[in-house]
Amino acid sequence: MDEARTPEAAVGASIVNAAATGLPARQILAVALGNAVEFYDFVTYAFFAAQIGRAFFPSDEPEVSLLASLATFGVGFLTRPLGAVVLGRYGDRAGRKPAMLVSFSLIAVAVVGLPLVPSYATIGIAAPILAVMFRLIQGFALGGEVGPSTAFLMEAAPPGRRGFYISLQATSADVAVLVAGAVGVGLSRVLDNAALDSWGWRVALLAGAVIIPVGLVLRRMLHETLELVGTRDPNPAFASYIRVAAAGFALIASATTTNYLLDYMTTYANSTLGMRSGVAFAATAMVGLCGVVCDPLGGWLSDRFGRKPIMVIPWLCLALLVFPCFALIERERTTGALLLACAVLASTSTLSTSVSLVAVTEALPHRVRSGALSIIYALAISVFGGSTQFLVAWVTRLTGNPLTPAWYMMGGVAVGLMAMQLMPETAPIKVGAKSPA
Repeated sequence: MDEARTPEAAVGASIVNAAATGLPARQILAVALGNAVEFYDFVTYAFFAAQIGRAFFPSDEPEVSLLASLATFGVGFLTRPLGAVVLGRYGDRAGRKPAMLVSFSLIAVAVVGLPLVPSYATIGIAAPILAVMFRLIQGFALGGEVGPSTAFLMEAAPPGRRGFYISLQATSADVAVLVAGAVGVGLSRVLDNAALDSWGWRVALLAGAVIIPVGLVLRRMLHETLELVGTRDPNPAFASYIRVAAAGFALIASATTTNYLLDYMTTYANSTLGMRSGVAFAATAMVGLCGVVCDPLGGWLSDRFGRKPIMVIPWLCLALLVFPCFALIERERTTGALLLACAVLASTSTLSTSVSLVAVTEALPHRVRSGALSIIYALAISVFGGSTQFLVAWVTRLTGNPLTPAWYMMGGVAVGLMAMQLMPETAPIKVGAKSPA
């Protein structure tokens, strides 16, 4: 039989054609929904950390309940490296599609399970145990989600548009942040504090689960990109990937620190500065709105001017703006000051961070891309994502210094700038790389 007529060749040809002309919207949506569900859940949990703490960890001291709630959120990051090893490597062996289906199914279990757990007052110690269990399941699933899905986007995208397509991963997260902010603002306006404590936070978390069936159906329709005709590892001149892995870890860790601090702005404004819940929720909605615009813009610019310039220049601007923005919020404590500072910080940050994932993904070999990216990402997220909010809240309480988040963010920016100098330039426009398809 003519090879061009075999099913395998037909699938390969369809993906090659898609890479030449652009991916269908439904395929992009299928891949991006996993990241969107993760960040919707993450941001909503951060919004309602105090309410969740009172539900599962009641205490006479509100700050103790909040810290217990943030620690429970952080415990899910412990299983991310395990999920990265198991599901990320599964994506390199069995394919990107089956790995994405498994991870998304486990995410669904965790996202639906947590808000359905009864409170401590109802079932006692079983409540926090179940809450921790669902966070562990979710962490395992999310650890193996980013590698296969980002590898799929790169391998199926046109060479000159990889930056834009991969940046849609980050864009989906910011859309989720924006939606979560809108849900939080809406609930805070129509519900009183007692209702928010009792069931409002549960409604907010469950709202993110409505797109899970859609995501599962769309992912089943994807074509596989692991075994493409003529696949070659990109950038063969880079003999050592140890440097890429180390620099990639530092780069994603710094981006994680910055992004998670931006998503912490609601809790910071409400718990540390004493601003109203509605105003605090609007801060994260602003962060999401800026990301929706700047993430794809950063990816698009990196396709035209290279990855490194679009990573470095906005990050340098961020280094100059961190302290002035936080000082403005702390001094004024008004809605306008909060939204302005969030807009400035989020715009400069997301222009760069969306490109970081592109640079790391392109620099990894095809045959280990899913697993390696999963492990690098999971380790960075586990160490810095799981600890950032808790440490900032704890140090702020210990020192009484409301500028603690600014110092923490500045440290992340400094590490990121050093890591960017170690990353190779991988944009096809700069190195003449051919499509992996």
